[in-house]
Amino acid sequence: MTRTLFTLTFAVAAPFWALMLLLPHWSRTARIIASPLIVLPVLVIYAMLVIPAFDDVLPAVLSPTLDGMRDLLGTADGAAAAWAHMIAFDLFAGRWAWLDSLQRGVPALVMAPVLVLTILLGPLGLAAYLGVRTRWVRPTVAPAPEPQRLG
Repeated sequence: MTRTLFTLTFAVAAPFWALMLLLPHWSRTARIIASPLIVLPVLVIYAMLVIPAFDDVLPAVLSPTLDGMRDLLGTADGAAAAWAHMIAFDLFAGRWAWLDSLQRGVPALVMAPVLVLTILLGPLGLAAYLGVRTRWVRPTVAPAPEPQRLG
């Protein structure tokens, strides 16, 4: 079961990455990626792996030590749970970066390598996008008009 969940983890996230990378200008891509629920399938897999091992996981995360983390992640269940954790957060960060890039007008060809880096090495991809986004300023929105007073 663990091997199946491990394999399934990226498979359920991959379609969303494919939309952002391969179909960034398709009208439905923005509607689909706009939903934070795209990470839900990965979160379900994570829960399926973590909840049965909660008695082992909780002490390890409440009082983390290097040896405790090594022991927890050194099992098939621990490695699969860590993988699901990474995939969920990488997808959420990639989703945020992609949506933010649309608002800023960052070209899809600039975003593609950033998204690939986010898929492969999540925090480095996020760092790359934080650097990239400084070059494109979000369009300013005019302030709302003052309400008119009666009388």
